[in-house]
Amino acid sequence: MAPLEVDVLHNEITVTVPGTNYMATYYKPRDSRILIAKRMSSEDDQRTSMTLTEFLGSAWWAANDKARELGWIV
Repeated sequence: MAPLEVDVLHNEITVTVPGTNYMATYYKPRDSRILIAKRMSSEDDQRTSMTLTEFLGSAWWAANDKARELGWIV
């Protein structure tokens, strides 16, 4: 699995795989208990063996882990 990079800017969590076009951005709406995807890649990137589906699954977990760490979700 390619290494994920997780960044937080204001109220958004962005997960990327450096050197690829894989990107997913999540935010937590006010009064919500879950993160919502705001933007995400839509095509496989041939520079990595990770498929888009694998990336999106891993990105969701990484974003949720970061949101828990920040106290955004329980």
